Amino acid sequence: MLYCDDSLQVRAMTTTLDQLCINTIRFLAVDAVEKARSGHPGTPLGAATMAYVLWDRYLKHNPAGPAWPDRDRFILSAGHASAMLYALLHLTGYDLPLEELKRFRQWGSRTPGHPEYGLAPGVETTTGPLGQGFANGVGMAIAESWLADTYNRPGHEIINHYTYALVSDGDLQEGVSAEAASLAGTLRLGKLIYLYDDNDISIEGNTDIAFAENVPQRFQAYGWHVIGPINGMDIDDVDWALREARSEPRPSLIICRTTIGYGSPHKAGTASAHGEPLGEEEARLTKQALGWPYQEPFTVPPEALAHFRQSLERGRRCQQDWEDRMRAYSKAFPEESRKLKQALSGELPPDWDREMAGMFAGQDKPIATREASGKVMNAIARSVHYFTGGSADLAPSTKTTLKDHGHYGFEEYCGRNMHFGVREHAMGAIASGMSLHGGTIPYTATFLIFYDYMRPPVRLAALMKLRVIYIFTHDSIGLGEDGPTHQPIEHIAGLRAVPDLVTIRPADAAETVEAWRVAMQRRGPTALLLSRQNLPVLDRAVLAPADGLKRGGYVLRETATPQVILIGTGSEVHIALEAGRLLEQQGIAAQVVSLPSWELFDAQPEQYRREVLPAEIKARVSIEAASPLGWERYVGQEGVIIGLSRFGASSPGPVIYEKLGLTAARMAEEAARLVRRNDV
Repeated sequence: MLYCDDSLQVRAMTTTLDQLCINTIRFLAVDAVEKARSGHPGTPLGAATMAYVLWDRYLKHNPAGPAWPDRDRFILSAGHASAMLYALLHLTGYDLPLEELKRFRQWGSRTPGHPEYGLAPGVETTTGPLGQGFANGVGMAIAESWLADTYNRPGHEIINHYTYALVSDGDLQEGVSAEAASLAGTLRLGKLIYLYDDNDISIEGNTDIAFAENVPQRFQAYGWHVIGPINGMDIDDVDWALREARSEPRPSLIICRTTIGYGSPHKAGTASAHGEPLGEEEARLTKQALGWPYQEPFTVPPEALAHFRQSLERGRRCQQDWEDRMRAYSKAFPEESRKLKQALSGELPPDWDREMAGMFAGQDKPIATREASGKVMNAIARSVHYFTGGSADLAPSTKTTLKDHGHYGFEEYCGRNMHFGVREHAMGAIASGMSLHGGTIPYTATFLIFYDYMRPPVRLAALMKLRVIYIFTHDSIGLGEDGPTHQPIEHIAGLRAVPDLVTIRPADAAETVEAWRVAMQRRGPTALLLSRQNLPVLDRAVLAPADGLKRGGYVLRETATPQVILIGTGSEVHIALEAGRLLEQQGIAAQVVSLPSWELFDAQPEQYRREVLPAEIKARVSIEAASPLGWERYVGQEGVIIGLSRFGASSPGPVIYEKLGLTAARMAEEAARLVRRNDV
């Protein structure tokens, strides 16, 4: 390439063209922010050099084939600098017209204020909440290493690419980045390279007011290869550092000293350059200071565009070479090739659920739904070879170990049992990265109480509609003696409040099987809430089949002329059934409804929902060992909600249920009172 030529003349020409390209990135970003009158110009001005060197000299990508599986991934973890990413995507030839940059941050544009996965091609993940992109990248690197170790064969390196990210001071301050960095170092993810934009400025001022730690020593302690500090605004320094990082078997952090708002006469190096437009006059002065001669906003010099668009031909050649190698791989290893293509497509094998049919039929012994889930997972793992995941150091308790499928680690990247350590926040974000990368169906596992630690990645997974399965066990006060610190109350309501997340709380082993069927077939995130305590396996010869779960709610125990409807989820369905029997003894006909998933039920046609919950039956009682928030939509204004508006206690589970009024006797009493009132 030209920049490697020893000729002084060619070097001068190259340097001039490079600077023109860098300034093109800078001022497309500045102009987008100015036109929107909103945004963050400071980071694009300071970080454009390192972004340019990476994209121009190292990033393996094809703008015309943005979904090519063996591309390098680039994550803008500092998502507030989105205008810079959009400039890079437009300039290198992705389907992102200049008109979209002019519509930055506007309704319906493909260039929102922070990058959103699925809007513009080339945006690998949704970023903005700091630290999330950092951890997503670790997940992508994990997926790359798992696929490579699982499917590559000698002479056939079909999976071989890097994950890069641009991270900020703010990213490194967030706890999730510490969790993810610690795990990445432990796993020796050598194809993970992060450029750290170390500009010493955050919104409140200089970072030394809250962030004075020794970052190099911190990452060295994590097991990372640390380069720098280097001059992040010097092309040769950045180029050298990236070459060094690519030769390392450890993840690399390149510390790049930059100036936020570089070139701005009055705002460079200040907090005011971070999150507000420069202003028309300051933008003009900045262009003047950096030798940008164009007065018209959104100008792209032809020679700069021609240079950037070389990415299209390079990318085409890279992808073509990969496709040629894939054909050779398919001939040499047809079975491995078939499995790899299936994994990358995400399509389930035709008979993926063959072992699940009738799995718990005829079982008399009670079984916790976490235990049932573990059996289902192992059945799935035998059929779906790219189903993989792990827990936050809780696999023996969450029952999520995939038996005889190895353990993922730097000595065996093809193992399917992952160990995230006690790092729920990073675990959630890493699983998102794995899903974004493609080639696996990832699951995570922890206690439901610790959903608090991983809310941000679950929310972002829902926003991106990612295929991630969250297993939350110990789902109620039924876990018993561990007490209120471990007994979830408000967490189910919190999960249900997340748009595009499906939450399922099965009542027994049979419903657990059906819950897994739903989760595996969805292309969005699913949360499975499972019991620690043993629950009876319901007699489906007497009660309705468990496959009603796929509709979110169904009539479990039907009666000819119901006077009252009893509704429950999870372990409390058994209380509702017992309450129905008590009412029957009083001559009151009670219909029992299992409602394991509000989201699935609400998506059903109105006619079906009215069949399950007939409008004419006003007497309704719900029971759930959790916050009552939201239940009014199903019981109506005249119904009764039995739930918990207080924390739990340390005591055996059955005792807590009794003391807190979650009993069949109370439910029956409330139902009988409603029936009597309606009869008056």
